[in-house]
Amino acid sequence: MMTVLKGGVLLLDISLPLKDPVPIFSLVLFIILLAPIILRKFRIPSIIGLIIAGMAIGDHGFKIIEKGSIDLFGKAGLLYIMFLAGLELDMTEFRKNRHRSLVFGAFTFFIPLILGYLVCTYWLHFNFMATLLVSSMFATHTLVAYPLASRLGITKNEAVTVAVGGTIITDTAVLLILAIITGAAAGNLNTYFWIRLGVSVTVFATIILWIFPMIGRWFFKKIKDDKTSHFIFVLALVFLAGFLAELAGVEGIIGAFLAGLALNQLIPHTSTLMNRIAFVGNALFIPFFLISVGMIVDLRVLLKGQEALIIAGSLTVMALFSKWLAAFFTQLSFGYSTPQRNVIFGLSSAHAAATIAVILIGFNMGIINENVLNGTVLLILVTCLVSSFVTENAGRRLAIVEAERKPETDGAPERILVPVSNPARIESLLDLAVMIKDPGSQTPVYPLAVVQDDEEAKEKIHVTNKMMEAAVMHAAATESHVQSITRVDLNVADGIARAAKELLITDVILGWTDKTSTTDRLFGSIFGTTLDNVLQSVWETVYVCDFHHPMNAAKKMVLVLPRNTEYEKGFVHYLQKMLILAKQIGVRLVIHCPEKTKVAVETFLQYAKISIEITFKPIGATELEDFQALSKEVSSGDLLVVASARKGTLSYTAFQEHIPARLGRYFRDTNIILIFPEQIEMDYLEAGVQPEDLTLAPIQEQLANLNKLGKAFKRIFKGKK
Repeated sequence: MMTVLKGGVLLLDISLPLKDPVPIFSLVLFIILLAPIILRKFRIPSIIGLIIAGMAIGDHGFKIIEKGSIDLFGKAGLLYIMFLAGLELDMTEFRKNRHRSLVFGAFTFFIPLILGYLVCTYWLHFNFMATLLVSSMFATHTLVAYPLASRLGITKNEAVTVAVGGTIITDTAVLLILAIITGAAAGNLNTYFWIRLGVSVTVFATIILWIFPMIGRWFFKKIKDDKTSHFIFVLALVFLAGFLAELAGVEGIIGAFLAGLALNQLIPHTSTLMNRIAFVGNALFIPFFLISVGMIVDLRVLLKGQEALIIAGSLTVMALFSKWLAAFFTQLSFGYSTPQRNVIFGLSSAHAAATIAVILIGFNMGIINENVLNGTVLLILVTCLVSSFVTENAGRRLAIVEAERKPETDGAPERILVPVSNPARIESLLDLAVMIKDPGSQTPVYPLAVVQDDEEAKEKIHVTNKMMEAAVMHAAATESHVQSITRVDLNVADGIARAAKELLITDVILGWTDKTSTTDRLFGSIFGTTLDNVLQSVWETVYVCDFHHPMNAAKKMVLVLPRNTEYEKGFVHYLQKMLILAKQIGVRLVIHCPEKTKVAVETFLQYAKISIEITFKPIGATELEDFQALSKEVSSGDLLVVASARKGTLSYTAFQEHIPARLGRYFRDTNIILIFPEQIEMDYLEAGVQPEDLTLAPIQEQLANLNKLGKAFKRIFKGKK
């Protein structure tokens, strides 16, 4: 299609293949839209539909579009697939199963390499260089079917984690072999070559895995509210990593995957940013890549003589059989189920990205001939089809097994209430609610605004409604179900308490307030009248939050548990929520607690099925009060979570009344969550009786002060002697 200007009139000269980017882009978008819809009617995975569409419009089909026209988006999609694989990887599971990934990586590298060497040498009679090149091509695989696994929700399963880990191991090894082959073919395989390759790969990996997280953490701290900048920043790092990988002498897909690993802990899986990254990739970049893969395929190779058929058949059968053997031996080694084995095989059987890189480079250097190139193209089509079918069928079975094996909970359907009054705190409080919410729960998050019933109530309702609209829009970006509520009540505390009862709320997330009046201090208010009244009227789990930085920028999470907290009614509930939070933000969890509490936590961890890295630091009763010592271990970039208790409950002690003041003194620039666990509600039959009237806390506190005074006198007299 050519646009020409004749006599001041714009004319269209239509010719194929299309040259104008506007119709090219329009056609590809309609393919992305319609191909999956049409082929879904025939129960064919959408991945295959896009590959077939690419075959139809490419150079070997109807020649509607030249492959070079969408190379930019195709290469971006390839990097995006590898980036998402690293980003969605459960790093705790990966570290826990890294030895299994190494074992699978060894199987899926050496088995195809050895069998391929035998077939190429004794059956196809290739020379040594061609044999080494084609054999290494067998060992590669591309995660073409990974979007299927992601859509089925099985990416956290150990089989998928092991398959992804093995992918990067075998592809890295193959691409290093490719660098060696090209160096040998060019006659550059000398000492300088080995030194350059080793140094460049080491420097490249260090930059991505060490410097990228530092830059990312700094950027997310400094640029807090600009969501567009967050997305562009992440995208820029991905393609920079791919460029650095190519500078180091390896393929860009290695850099993209390492970028995903580097940013993994900075992008929570339930965050707005993660939702946008996955959406853009699945809607645009990845479909372009799949279409570009289809455009390479030329089915006419089957008509080019017997040799082409023998080579194509041999390569395809050997590629699938060797990958199935690798999955089978992995199953035998670790006792995986049949669906898990088939998922590993499905994910590792597709040959596309690295395979194309290896074969095209070999063809351009004259190491292999046209028959091997065409046979490899057919291999790509068949293996992508097999990979998609096997992954979808086995993935569905595995997803059903995962759904039937849900972790134990405390039994009550969770409902999270987020009272908001300060527009600046809405997003951080809602982010916390989304992170700790059970993914399987269908109940919405309830943002609540309470308007005090006075003469200005009507005007305040209009302002409040605008604030609630912003809250709903923010939550909608994470695809979370939100139901906003506005109440008119005598005061804020009563409005929160009544909403909690009416909605059967299990968790209340509140913002921290530093405003404590003289009256509050005189009468012993901990936070201020509103929060204290909420704690006395809402007996479910309450989280009081003070956030200064985005939670995804945290380096570690410190959880402080007081003595006897394991006996509280809500202990299991809030502990499970904090484990989920640590997993979501991808940080190491350090738990400071007494020995008995540690035993209770370890007992819960045995059946919680939440894999995170946990370190215990036992503390005594007196150490728990020393927040100054704790401040030396907690930096401003960490997340500090302290479990407290309401007065008169099992785990309450007198020092807990001073926790908010001490936290404000020693952790002014640290993200803090103060938890009040669900506890048994107290009924007061006598008018005017309050929780503090039913405890010995004042007497205990005075006795503790006398004890400290006595110890001070003893030290003085000992010093005189």
